[in-house]
Amino acid sequence: MTKYKLKNTKPVKLKIKTGDEVIFIAGKDKGRRGKVLSIDKLSSRVLVEGLNLMKKHVRPNPQVGEKGGIIEREASVHISNVAIFNPLTQKADRVGYRLLEDGTKVRVFKSDNERIEV
Repeated sequence: MTKYKLKNTKPVKLKIKTGDEVIFIAGKDKGRRGKVLSIDKLSSRVLVEGLNLMKKHVRPNPQVGEKGGIIEREASVHISNVAIFNPLTQKADRVGYRLLEDGTKVRVFKSDNERIEV
């Protein structure tokens, strides 16, 4: 279960997938890019590598061999604050879907209809 307030009780369909390169369009990291590490479909939040860093105070645990101190780690951000990054236009883009001739459904960039490669 997540610690964020849930609007939906069932998972929603998200157009951004794990491994996609995204760009922040809002917040303190606006304009910075990173790779999606994980997605929480219930709360519609994503974890982006190296962005939205927060400091966490950790107590030492000698049984596990964990040192105490202040560590920096990524915090999740709502999916509405990120957009997929289009490497051809070097800008944020929207995601659409297209059916190929053999019947497979693929994700495409809305601006130039190029296929999204992960």
